[in-house]
Amino acid sequence: MSRNWVRCAIGLSLGIIGATALAAQQQPPPKPAPAATPAAAAAASVILVDTVKGAFEIELFPGDAPKSVDHILALVRKGFYRGLRFHRVVSALAQFGDPLTRNMTYRDGWGTGGSGQPIGVAEISKRHLHVRGAVGLAYSGSAVNADSQLYIMKIASPSLDGKYAVIGQVTKGMDVVDRIEETDVVKNVTVKSDPAK
Repeated sequence: MSRNWVRCAIGLSLGIIGATALAAQQQPPPKPAPAATPAAAAAASVILVDTVKGAFEIELFPGDAPKSVDHILALVRKGFYRGLRFHRVVSALAQFGDPLTRNMTYRDGWGTGGSGQPIGVAEISKRHLHVRGAVGLAYSGSAVNADSQLYIMKIASPSLDGKYAVIGQVTKGMDVVDRIEETDVVKNVTVKSDPAK
């Protein structure tokens, strides 16, 4: 094989590589992924809390607290909250989610029970603050111990920001939350809409 032929072959290969690189440079950059549409952004899991005083709806925040929301939705689907009582009602909030509240004789221990399976993570987001209607996860000791107990803010409480995970917001029925009293019964909690399903 002559040296001239080898030089020609190498030159031809380099020319093809150069042309390919030039063509690649002239290609338009790939289009970015489309941003979420308002309709997609609006889609969220909503739970309906039916109480003896009326019903209210909670829109959950799976984008910011995925494990917490999954945990609560799993409890809702199992009927965990049916028949529980609000065990803590103060000027700032109303709280429920302790299975001990089904029994009035255990009242001294209300607020200490749960499903027995803590979430194990503290999904505390700076995006969601303790404004009126915010729904957070109560816990004892550490935020990773949060389980089934939910509280609903009746007034804004900035002192709780950064300490508790806010996993949802009441979107309908805050007047019902305002009327809730301690020992009022949660008749049932159901999933009203779940885009993940």
